[in-house]
Amino acid sequence: MTAEQLISFARGAPSLDIVDVEGLKAAAARAFDADPAGVTAYGTSVGYLPLRKWIADKHNVSPDQVIVTNGSLQADAFLFGHLVKPGDDVVVEKPTYDRTLLNLQNLGAKVHQVTVQPDGIDVDELRTLLESGVRPKLAHIIPNYQNPAGVTLSAEKRRTLLALAAQYEFIIFEDDPYVDIRFRGEPLPSMLSQDTDNLVVHASSFTKTVCPGVRVGYLVGPAALIDAIAKKATNLYISPGMVSEAIVHQFCVSGDIEKSVQTVSAALGERARVLAESIRKHIPGATFTEPDGGYFLWVDLPEDIDVDKLFPAAMKKGVAVVKGSDFLLEGGRHSLRLAYSAVTVGQIDEGVRRIADAIEEVRG
Repeated sequence: MTAEQLISFARGAPSLDIVDVEGLKAAAARAFDADPAGVTAYGTSVGYLPLRKWIADKHNVSPDQVIVTNGSLQADAFLFGHLVKPGDDVVVEKPTYDRTLLNLQNLGAKVHQVTVQPDGIDVDELRTLLESGVRPKLAHIIPNYQNPAGVTLSAEKRRTLLALAAQYEFIIFEDDPYVDIRFRGEPLPSMLSQDTDNLVVHASSFTKTVCPGVRVGYLVGPAALIDAIAKKATNLYISPGMVSEAIVHQFCVSGDIEKSVQTVSAALGERARVLAESIRKHIPGATFTEPDGGYFLWVDLPEDIDVDKLFPAAMKKGVAVVKGSDFLLEGGRHSLRLAYSAVTVGQIDEGVRRIADAIEEVRG
């Protein structure tokens, strides 16, 4: 199967047709013209200072509460590395981002997965876990269009999580790279914006709104925490990439970021709608929650379908998927994560039809 024939629902990345290449080229020229010394220098470990200020203003915090990182995954790694020691209890969602699981396991954390419902993490299950005596160092939450489940945390559950964090003294890590890619409904206030007790650390990224290649994300938290992480970052790499961060800054201050968000949201909204229609048409018995934004749709297949068998069968038919079991400590053997960000509308129905054919093959 050639790359041209392969239809991939595997990678959470935007297709080239929705990346503002011309806008980025213009932003790059402006960055070098406006600040050649700053763009070409080492910089500081907290990132390109004008972008740091722009991010601080966006979140209504002080710049000393922000560190700009090499994507949001590095923001995750910095926070986990700073807070989590071997044997520490940590709460994550069930399912959750596969690299979150991997990073926490590599640190020796004791990971507790709490079920995700159509409106986000099951706060009653979390409360029961806390009442049993578990005292997590942090709870990792992806509140908007969760990866991989595609669901959004309700306003009520956001408030409940803040109350539980205050009562049981744990950090909420609000990992929010998809927040701006909304194509249905109204935006909800972040937990960071409602935090009165310094209990929330927030991460996001320009990967989904600008392009993955810039590798620019950030972490927002209490100034003392950010300062401690910045000192470790200095020892790690002196400074992150000033060129890419300066380009992102120019892209943001020009207003191109808003146009890019509109383009991406409109395109992915159409792709998500077509994907849902195709699943209903071709895979009877599949269940899923339609996302309000983001990149992913999680599908629970009939229980006689084992994704360990489905995965290679689908690849042979020219369609790539990700197994649900990749996002869980246990279970997920009948589930798939489908990313609709990198497929065109014209590919989606054919891709789902190939998955349906592979299902019939492994079922038979």
